[in-house]
This record gives sequence, C-alpha cells and structure tokens, in this order.
Amino acid sequence: MKRSFKVLAFCCITLLVSGQEPQKPTSADIFDAIQKTQVLGSVLYVAAHPDDENTRLISYFSNARHYHTTYLSLTRGDGGQNLIGTEIGDLLGLIRTQELLRARSTDGGNQLFSRAIDFGYSKHPEETFNIWNKEEVLSDVIWAIRKVRPDIIVHRFDHRTAGTTHGHHTGSAILSYEAFSMVGDPSVYPEQLKYVKPWQPTRQFFNTGWYFYGSPEAFEKADKSYMVGLDVGAYYPSLGKSNGEIAAESRSFHKSQGFGSSGSRGSETEYLEFIQGDTVKTDDDPLEGINTTWSRIEGGAPIGDMLHRIELNFDISDPSASIPALISTYEALGKIPDDGFWVPMKKEEIKQIIAWCSGLFMEVRADNFNAAPGQKVKISLEAINRSSAEITLNNYQMQPGGKSMEIDSSLDFNREFNQEWEYDLPENIDYSSAYWLRKEGTVGMYSVEDQLLRGLPEAPRPCHLKYTVSIDGTPFTYSTPLVYKTTDRVDGEVYRPFEINPRLFINFSDETLVFGSQTPKSINLTVKAGAGNIKGKVMIAAPDGWEISPASIPIELMEQGQEKQVSFTVIPPADQVTEKLTAYFEDSLTATKSQGYSVQIIDYDHIPLQTVLREASVKAVKVDLIKAGDRIGYFMGAGDKIPEFLEQVGYHITLLDEADLSGDLEDFDAIIMGIRAYNTNERLKFYSQNLFKYVENGGNLIVQYNTRFREDLDSKMFSPYPLNISRNRVTDENAEVRILAPNHPVIKGPNPISADDFKGWVQERGLYFPDEWDEQFTAILSSNDQGESPLDGSLLVAPHGKGWYTYTTLSWFRELPAGVPGAYRLFVNILSLGKRAEP
Repeated sequence: MKRSFKVLAFCCITLLVSGQEPQKPTSADIFDAIQKTQVLGSVLYVAAHPDDENTRLISYFSNARHYHTTYLSLTRGDGGQNLIGTEIGDLLGLIRTQELLRARSTDGGNQLFSRAIDFGYSKHPEETFNIWNKEEVLSDVIWAIRKVRPDIIVHRFDHRTAGTTHGHHTGSAILSYEAFSMVGDPSVYPEQLKYVKPWQPTRQFFNTGWYFYGSPEAFEKADKSYMVGLDVGAYYPSLGKSNGEIAAESRSFHKSQGFGSSGSRGSETEYLEFIQGDTVKTDDDPLEGINTTWSRIEGGAPIGDMLHRIELNFDISDPSASIPALISTYEALGKIPDDGFWVPMKKEEIKQIIAWCSGLFMEVRADNFNAAPGQKVKISLEAINRSSAEITLNNYQMQPGGKSMEIDSSLDFNREFNQEWEYDLPENIDYSSAYWLRKEGTVGMYSVEDQLLRGLPEAPRPCHLKYTVSIDGTPFTYSTPLVYKTTDRVDGEVYRPFEINPRLFINFSDETLVFGSQTPKSINLTVKAGAGNIKGKVMIAAPDGWEISPASIPIELMEQGQEKQVSFTVIPPADQVTEKLTAYFEDSLTATKSQGYSVQIIDYDHIPLQTVLREASVKAVKVDLIKAGDRIGYFMGAGDKIPEFLEQVGYHITLLDEADLSGDLEDFDAIIMGIRAYNTNERLKFYSQNLFKYVENGGNLIVQYNTRFREDLDSKMFSPYPLNISRNRVTDENAEVRILAPNHPVIKGPNPISADDFKGWVQERGLYFPDEWDEQFTAILSSNDQGESPLDGSLLVAPHGKGWYTYTTLSWFRELPAGVPGAYRLFVNILSLGKRAEP
C-alpha cells in the first residue's frame, strides 16, 4: 500500500506542478496521454544543478518516445547568483526548485533532487565530496534510481575529467557511474527496501557534444563508433511546436540565471556516449533491445492491445466516447500481477484520463490562503460534469482529519454542483514550509530524516479533498489539493497555495543587525496574527553583554492578519562579537512561552508563491568601525542587499538610476556599481566618461565584479585603465589571504586590516578575478585555492586625477549580508579613500 501511494505521488508531479491551479487538458493532451500509457520505458537524466539539464533530450524522451523521463538534479542551485532579485543561498535554491518544476511541466519530464547543497563553485570533485557527505548523496542517487527504475541512465557530465570543470558537475557523473553497479545489490542501503526494490538499469550513457571537445571541428573528427546519435528535432502537430521550441520554453524558466532561450526547428542531433552496461548495437536507439511495451509485464500484452485500440478509435471531438473502453482496461489492469511500479503507475494514468475524458472539474477552495492548526476553515466545493457520461459524486472527505460525507449526488451535464462546510484543521498538522529547511543541516547537506520525503521537489500540499465518483457505474477515487482563489482586476483568476501557519508571526525588519559602534539602535519587529484572538507579550532573548529594552511589549491582535509594529532598543557589547537575538511570545491565555516564527514570502510571476518559515531570530554583529564620508550613491546591478547593510553602519544611501549617472555626481563621497551591473545593463557604457570625470574631480568609484559571458564587455566601459576579466576564482572561503600592499590606505586605515579580518567569510573569497591590469593599479591582496597559483586581482585600486577608482571581485554581496566583521572593515576603508576619517 505504501509503495502504491509513493508511486502515485511521484507520477503526479507534472499534473500538480504549480500546486495550485487545476489542470485543464485539451483533447490533444488526452490523446497524447493515451499514447503514453502504452509505453513502459524509463529514463533518468543526472546532473548537478538546475539549468544543467539538456531540455532537448528530456523533451524528446518524454514527448517523442513517451518514456517516463526524470531529471535528478543533485542540488537546488543554492550557490548561484540571482539575476531577478536579492535572494541568495537557500532562498535562491527555493526559487530554482520552482523554476525546475515549471521547466518539467513544460517539457513533460519529472523532477527529483538529492540532499546535497550547492555551496558554490568547486574546482575538484574530491573537494565537493569532502563538503557534501558523499555516502549520503550516493544513497540519494540510488534511492532515485530505485524509485523510477530507469532502463537507461544518462549523465550530463564526464566522470573521467576530474579537475577540469566544476567539481559538482564531475561529482554528479561519478556518483551516477558508481551507483549503476550498486543499485541492484540488496545489501546496499537496505533500509530503502522497506519502500522500493533493488533495480538494475540496462545501460548508462554520457550526454556528450562538441562543447566537451573544445570546438565543433574537433568533435566532427572524434570517433563516434561508441556513441548513439539521436535526431531530437521532432515536430509535434498536436502542439504546433518543434521539440527545440518546447526545450527552449522549458529552459527559459531558469529566469533567475538569465537563461532565456530561443526555439529551434529542424533536425538536431544529440550524442550519447556508451559508458557501461549491456552494449548497444545500433547507432540511433539508446534503448535498443529493451522491451518498453506491455509485454514486459506478466499478463500485460492484452492491456497494450486494448490501449492501442483506444488510441485508434479516439474521437478528438468527443473524448467521452473512449470512457467505456478505458474503464474496461482499468478493470483488466486490476486482474494482472502487480509489479509494484508500472502497473500502479499506469492505473493512475488511466484513471486520470477517464476523468479528463468525462470533462470532470473538481475544485475545493478555502476562504483564506492560510490558517493555523486547530482553526476552522470555510470550504467551498465546485464540481461539474461536462460530458455525456453518467457521473455521481458518492462521497468526499477533507484530509487530514475531516469528516466523510456520503451524498450520492448525480452530476448532471454542464450543471454546477456546489457545497460549503467548515473544516476543523487538526491540532497536530505540520506548518507549510520547504521540508528541507525545517532542520538545520551542514554547509554541504540538508537534513531530511523522512526517507519518503528525500528527493521530492516539495512536500505534498497539507490539505486535500479525497472524493469518490462513479463514472458510468464504476467508482473511482481521486484527490485534489485545497487552494485559495481570488479574482484580480488585472490578472483575472489568481490561485495561491493554501498554507498552514503558526498562530503568530514575528518578523525582524533585518536579516542581520550590524553595529559599527556601541551607539544604541532601535530594531523593529512586525508582529502579525496567523489566527484570531492573540493576547500576550513579545520579548527578545540575547546573550550576556547585550542590553535590550523594554523587557517585553504587550500584544493584542483580535483578527487574523492584523499586524502591530513594535520597537526595542539594543545596545551591543563593547567587544567585537557575532551572536544571535531570538524573539519569543508569551501567551496570556495559556500562560506559555514559545519560540517565535518569522515568515518570508517569495513572489515572482513565473513561479507559484512560496512561504518560508524560520525561527524568529536575527544575527547580531558588533564590529568596531571608523569611517570617512557619508553620502553613497549605489547603482543596482543583478541584485544584492549591500545598500541596506551599508545603511545599518551609518551611511546615507541613494539608489541611482541612469538619469543620475548622466548628471552632477560631486555630492557623493563614493559611488558603487552593483554586482554584474555592466552585464545586465548595456547602456552603462554611455555613462562611463561622466563617472570617470567624477573620479578625476576627487570622487571615489567602486565597481564590483562582472563576468565574461558578454564577449563585447570591454574594460573601457567600466574602468579608466585597461584590465582583463578572467574566469579565475578562489572558491575556498578559508583560503589564506596575503596582503601585498601593507602601506596602502585601503589596508592602513581608518580600520587597520590584518589576517584576522579574513576569518569567518562565507562560500568563497571572490570570483571572475582580473588576470591582467594596467600598471596604474595596485594589487592589494593575493589568494589562491590549495595547490594553485596565486591570484592577485581581487582588489585593484588606482588613483585617477584627484580621486580613486577600485575594481573588486571579492564577494561583498555575500559577506556583508552575512555580517562578516572583516568584510565591513575592509569595505569601509575602500569607501573612505580620499576622505579624512572621524574617530
């Protein structure tokens, strides 16, 4: 029983990918689904990150071959940069998870993950495995293989090229390669066999191409006798799209990474290099010799014949005409041996097709988008039969914990059936949040104890309606998630997931508090009712040495959604420290004191709204700072939070636009160009001369890192002196930093810099270091990853006229929000160039 539920949950990923809006399939969708029921082939594609996957191949296997196609991304992309907002780290991973789900809902694939964290660029798989827990990630790969039973495995990267590319990339291929020979052994991770069976894929491939050979010309000359060439340039008349167009639409959902793609049409060849397993005997079919028909199942051949006849007789103008034959096939499936995989999967597919053919629409809505455990929720049910089939709604039940309602109500053709009732949420229901963020993990691994959750893109929705309908006399049980729906004046019908939340939210206004001195600072909290009738007081607990007043603040919020802003005054210790302040709520009705929860909403148009619950706490950093200058102009690039953290230590920040860059800039003590600004805004080259003039007249210009992805990015666009951007980086955040210019004002003060200031940095030292620069620049720092040559280009400073110009590729966008004291001291020194510091 558990196995059947697990398979159902996995098969429904593409059907419920948004977690919100019900699917409304066309006749073409139904016909395609009928064709897919006849194919019993499975493919697993393995790589390291969101956007590593080859969407052309995934779409081809899923849509042209109708294989059950799954992408296993070992990480959620937590360590990347964000081109659409300021979220980084695990919040970016949450965004990229949803982008992958949208991609799969477009190309027809399914999605799985491991517990590994994208901790940033890694230069060797051994480093990767040292930070990941290799054994745990390997167990997740084997779990995925045993779940989806692939006939073939395709990995995106080459397992034989350690040290030549991203360590995560090579590491994903190594783990895939090792798992292939282990997954069929019942003594390997035997604890998994409670839910799945050992499985041996037939063969394994590496998805190669010219990009692994250096050039198309080199690949043209390569020996391809051990490769399979697939023409993936299929055209799908029912969709009016080519495979290349679908693949581009899928890839374009990786918006946070700037991977918008244009569709292609016509023949395109993908190459699969044979790695291990049964030798493939053809050059155009990687599943050659593998039975992917119903005859691979004992007693299954007649099922295949029945489904083929349904396909031949399908009437696109009247899908309901296929219902009797589909019901007969469904019943016949119940009479053959259950293999634990294909039989339950195909039963669910056919059951879903029957509902689609009947035009059955079932939607269950809540009167609010969230509620707390134990709260009453008003439920509205809408059902309609839009076919000639005879349909009776037999019963329904909200789950978990709802009362079963027996009604046996006929759903007449094209007449709405509506019901309303109150549903009591169970007291012990879990809060809605990303399951992999519920428990603190390590730098390289998320902590997920529940085996059945491991690998899932997201947890199942917390509440759903289980209902039974009789269609032409045969009962079928379905489930639909509880949603919240509104009508927007601009966007029309808008869905939002229904969430389970705490009775009270406490949000600090800042994710990190940075104190540059012992000057008292007012910190603000927003207290919001997640349920009604909230009475009590909020307090902040802090380690010794911190002074917080008042001791508590009374709260009375009578209605759900009501908010109150409260402020505490905080005085940090005299010493430099990094500690945690935590908010608590004492309930006057129950006389209990409990941990507060904060909530963060991630809302972008291209993915479903995401809610993140965390402990209501804030990192508090006391750092001794002396600064010169006060007025800072900041031009945003790809998106970061540096301006708000500079404001915390006393700077007055003005966010600049293009009009400002073309005007008079002399009022600013310093101007900062945000990360990748010149990559994301081609028009900045028109303002370079005005910025250089500002420096010549005594200004201070700081330009943060840019990448080489735009080949036409000439340093004349952003620097008064030549420099060359490379792909060099230092990925070890603990790598030694050597001071090359100890007497330079950036090092001497106003905050003297020493080796201690480079302790406690996060994820990396920096990226895209220049490897050549004009003699006008002074290289301030040197660093390198273990075993590599020194890199001196992370902080280049040059006098220009009366002012200063700095080009820096240190990862300030990570270090300042993380509250790294030494990063603040060094950055303040850069901002202070040319100014007299006030102690």
